[in-house]
Amino acid sequence: MTAPANPTNAESPMVTALKLKRKSRQLEVTFDTGETFQLSCEMLRVYSPSAEVHGHGNPVLVTHKKNVNIKELTPVGNYAVKITFDDGHDTGLFSWQILHGLGTNQVELWENYLARLRAAKASREPLIDMAVKYYK
Repeated sequence: MTAPANPTNAESPMVTALKLKRKSRQLEVTFDTGETFQLSCEMLRVYSPSAEVHGHGNPVLVTHKKNVNIKELTPVGNYAVKITFDDGHDTGLFSWQILHGLGTNQVELWENYLARLRAAKASREPLIDMAVKYYK
């Protein structure tokens, strides 16, 4: 299952709070429905709604993002947030509808992501950590 579509909907829950937890690499998202979700930075990165990740209809498998973190959150009107990740990715706009869909479906989405990694014999592990060990 892919992340929910981007269009906003007047019936979609509204975000009332975003709390970045850099140490645990989590974004806490609270909605006006009373729901609160803990979304990992890795999940947000691999399910970014950007064209770069969605490949214009052919989703790209994003790998090596286990330790990715959020560098900056920029509000976009009253309907979305632009997330800048510390790997430089910053082209996806996360609407409230997308964030709610990621939170509501995160178990299924995460399992799907892990299955895609296994099928591609790919990894979540960051490449740079392996290279840094050799230079210390």
